Amino acid sequence: MTSLSLRQGYLAAFAAVAIWSGFMLVARAGGHSGLTPYDVLGLRLAIASLLLCFLGLPPRASWRDGRLWLLALIGCIGFCLLCYSAVQWVPAAHVALLIPGLQPFLMALLLVLGGQGWPPARQWPGYGLMALGVGLLALPLLQGLAATQQWLGDGLLLAASLLWALYGMLARRWQLPAWQLTAFVTLASAVLYLPVYLLWLPKGLGQVPLGTVVGLGIFHAVVPAIVGMLVYLRAVNALGAARMSALMALIPVLTGMLAVPLLGEPLDAALAAALLCVSVGAWLVARSGQGGSTRLAANTFSKEQTCRT
Repeated sequence: MTSLSLRQGYLAAFAAVAIWSGFMLVARAGGHSGLTPYDVLGLRLAIASLLLCFLGLPPRASWRDGRLWLLALIGCIGFCLLCYSAVQWVPAAHVALLIPGLQPFLMALLLVLGGQGWPPARQWPGYGLMALGVGLLALPLLQGLAATQQWLGDGLLLAASLLWALYGMLARRWQLPAWQLTAFVTLASAVLYLPVYLLWLPKGLGQVPLGTVVGLGIFHAVVPAIVGMLVYLRAVNALGAARMSALMALIPVLTGMLAVPLLGEPLDAALAAALLCVSVGAWLVARSGQGGSTRLAANTFSKEQTCRT
């Protein structure tokens, strides 16, 4: 590999990290915009579906594949609704810590529960640091210092993270083509969700400026999806999945730091330590080798980028 290709790979990698962090910051800002979580998901699916009419539709046989319908329910509708609901009550740093930050830990847990064995011993220090980070995050909750809404928000994020880990594991096991997965999950989610949203779910569109509605809809449907997917895959091709997975461990720390000036959110010592522990732990797990859980975690980030349409 030439030095130019390597440099371009790292540029693409840091662009992917920035897009991931930006997604969480924008989602958090959207939680205070006046839009309901149902509005945000509805806008995202409607705009993304329109884009897919121009970019390409999935094969007709996809609509008869029950596995794809299950992935749409888990990885798009369920995951997104939980995330968009949680950001009303918890800071962006919590989102970054409990969603991308915990993915290697949760993927390893699912592999153990699925009977595929424990991760290699060389990865245990990384998982231990991640567990310590979650403990630091939970400390105010255990001490009764956190508001009820924070309990609820963090619980929703943990549920979303588990759904996403399950989605990544199933997508990898079934070895579905990336574009087929991307297009079908989006369109199937729109078919299932949009009628329910339009007929029955609460809406806040009328209370929010049109520019905010359009801006949030376009961002969620385009930036993490199309741009994020392209730069992520470019980085994986240049750097490899394990190295890219290690770089993605920067997301929790970067998001927590940017949330202070951009959103005015506090970053106390306990939260900063939790972010650092989870990020370092995820980096150690990815760096420790090409074990199954590491490969699966890296692949999960790739599936996350493809689902963002």
